[in-house]
Amino acid sequence: MTATTWRALLKEKHQLSLRLFLLLNAVSAGFSMVSPSVNTQRFTLPVIILLVLSLSCLLWQWGSKKQLININAVSLIIGLLWAWHIYIKASAMPAIDLNFLIIALLAILFIGSISFINNIQAFFAACLPVTTMILWLDQGAHWPRVLYSVALPGFGITVQHIIQKRNDNFTRRLMDKLLEEKETLTDLSMLDPLTGLYNRRGFRNRLDTILGLDAGQHFVLLLDIDHFKAYNDNYGHSMGDQALTRVSAAIRDAVRSRDIVTRYGGEEFMVLLTDIDAERAIQTAERIRQRVYDLNIPHLFNDTDTHVTLSIGIAALEQQNIEEALRESDTALYQAKRQGRNSIFVSEALFSTRA
Repeated sequence: MTATTWRALLKEKHQLSLRLFLLLNAVSAGFSMVSPSVNTQRFTLPVIILLVLSLSCLLWQWGSKKQLININAVSLIIGLLWAWHIYIKASAMPAIDLNFLIIALLAILFIGSISFINNIQAFFAACLPVTTMILWLDQGAHWPRVLYSVALPGFGITVQHIIQKRNDNFTRRLMDKLLEEKETLTDLSMLDPLTGLYNRRGFRNRLDTILGLDAGQHFVLLLDIDHFKAYNDNYGHSMGDQALTRVSAAIRDAVRSRDIVTRYGGEEFMVLLTDIDAERAIQTAERIRQRVYDLNIPHLFNDTDTHVTLSIGIAALEQQNIEEALRESDTALYQAKRQGRNSIFVSEALFSTRA
């Protein structure tokens, strides 16, 4: 789950609350017209507007994919319409009926608390206009009872809001932590655990980015440690792993930070030199070969004391065809092995390009 997905879920939750709020208000408005609580006019302008507004917004909510209705604004408008409706009904009475006022207030509080149990702002936006109107109509005669009727659900929703806020914050922190760990695991899955270089998967991932930029000429270097099987046979795999680690570090230090160094196989490495000309690519290959040679890692081969060395094949990456570049560099590497190892061979295609 991403942060965008999290925000989308919160938005959907709030819009569902709004739909419930609109539905309950439409039902309440319809019931008020069909069965009024006092013997006054059935239809008032605000309750008609309220019914039409609630149904229109509800239909628009279900039909629209964007769902851009502001919850607090709609709640306030509906609260003002209910306050207007209560004023008209109370003005038509010979005397203020406290029961009518309390029933009207409780109906609004019920709708608000059911719909906005996790949205304190929308709750008070819907209830405060009605509460203010009832206090004014009652001239403060029963203000403790009125305020208690509002304060009780208001307090409960406030507590629920605080609890939900803490839960949301905890969930977001947990989600962020999981995303960080996922990114770490993804990064680790792209790295060779022994050398810390990219593995083939990591190379492919970086290659897509490099090719997407398409900045300049690129070259592929395929490198192989000479007679490494004999090294493992003579010194053991533990020493072989140490040699691989030292060689990989030397390769990494010999190239630029933007170049991609990959452990391509057991003792085989691949380097993608990015945005570089042919001469500098060959110079870089020679620098890598010399850095590895200068490590002076002892190697006994055919009863002869020598050092660990590299053979390198070079090919140009043309038209983003990495498979062809790998094939040409592999052929060049084979030629470097044939000409005595600890050497560099440039592919024939690159020779013809330079010529």
